[in-house]
Amino acid sequence: MASKRNGDCNCNKSFADSYMLLKPEDAYFLDLLHVLYSGNLGNRKFVDSNAAGAYDGSFRHRWLIVVSILLQKFLLLIAKPLALFGSMVEFLINLVFLNGGFLMIIVKFLTGHLVVPDRNAPNYLSCIGNLDARVKLDAIKRDDCRYYVSLAMMASKASYENAAYLEALVKDQWKMEFVGFFDCWNDFQGKATTQVLVLLDKHEERDTYVVAFRGTEPFDADAWCTDLDISWYSIPGIGQMHGGFMKALGLQRNVGWPKEIQRDENLPPLAYYVIRDILRKGLSENPNAKFIVTGHSLGGALAILYPTIMFLHNEKLLMERLEGIYTFGQPRVGDEVYADFMRQKLRENSISYCRFVYCNDIVPRLPYDDKDLLFKHFGVCLFFNRSYELRILEEEPNKNYFSPWCVIPMILNAVFEVIRSFNIAAKNGPLYKEGWFLFAFRLFGLVIPGLPAHGTQDYINSTLLGTIEKHFKTD
Repeated sequence: MASKRNGDCNCNKSFADSYMLLKPEDAYFLDLLHVLYSGNLGNRKFVDSNAAGAYDGSFRHRWLIVVSILLQKFLLLIAKPLALFGSMVEFLINLVFLNGGFLMIIVKFLTGHLVVPDRNAPNYLSCIGNLDARVKLDAIKRDDCRYYVSLAMMASKASYENAAYLEALVKDQWKMEFVGFFDCWNDFQGKATTQVLVLLDKHEERDTYVVAFRGTEPFDADAWCTDLDISWYSIPGIGQMHGGFMKALGLQRNVGWPKEIQRDENLPPLAYYVIRDILRKGLSENPNAKFIVTGHSLGGALAILYPTIMFLHNEKLLMERLEGIYTFGQPRVGDEVYADFMRQKLRENSISYCRFVYCNDIVPRLPYDDKDLLFKHFGVCLFFNRSYELRILEEEPNKNYFSPWCVIPMILNAVFEVIRSFNIAAKNGPLYKEGWFLFAFRLFGLVIPGLPAHGTQDYINSTLLGTIEKHFKTD
């Protein structure tokens, strides 16, 4: 992977009018220490920039760059042991669930009936899936205005699972067409790191493709590096965008974002292009079909970035048929210029974009919206408190998360979320019952408030228990 990363500075960046690319593999301790007390970022070998000094920035800005690089270097160092540890944790959790509990593991082992988890089987769940094992869609009826939002969130949660699980879920449980699950190439990390689920919901005269990007998995160092990479590109007429997210979507090292590409079919696909080609074909063959794009966490960032490149390429058919973009716990993607561009394009094409934020979730509050990093949210923010009560806002409260005034309220809220684990099923029904694994995860909120709030379970609950129909009836 290092050899791929070392070539970043050779990327043809003519598609961007300015950029700043961080190269953690070229940064050493003394370099990082020196940059804290000196400007001229563009003169550092671990920074490739043509920003002409405009982003040498304040001490705080340089500090954030140093933190980003140090965290990426650490993640690259522990990538293999982290993945191994995560694989072991996931295997043990599945072992417990598939055998009916800790005691039953012993009983079944002694009787020769122990179920050994198969990581590629339809009954094997990721850590995300084990936090919330709900799979059915019957909580929201098809004629309900919340149906596609609920489907979007369920697809976003499902995208964390393996291909066999997804095919069985889509075909057998949801009674829909499984178009595919794609493991997509990141040209800068030199491996397939981006996953996306595509399904087709057929109903009477309305067919809807659902494109769901996978978010950051807990033990995936590559995905965490993507999140922490605060490199950026500025595209003329569009604005400045998060470099890590662009690379994950399919930015090519030598050519940027060409409209058409020639690619060896034996290589993993690039996320943007494989989805675009599927939609081009499906929508041209079915004049009544539309599509929605969705994702949780990192997946949400890719979900809103996807139509950005679609607009860049002036994909008229796709622009006409894109019905909605629904993101859940989505981080910020670009600057104010980018936000204005997207507001205009979404309005011109009558495309609905809704950004769901649950309570103290840390991820939608990153990267910072301040004078150093300049990242901005845009679009409708559907904000839900601990009771899943909806407020429609332009920006979530405590927008940059790290505020001394919010520490005590956030910890208290985490305490109440732990308590809620015991009574939510009694109040709202068995569909909302929370297991021991989710309860253990909620305890982390007492130490890092806002971390458990990023889980898929509260976003599913928000689409089911929140009064979101008041918003969607007016759309």
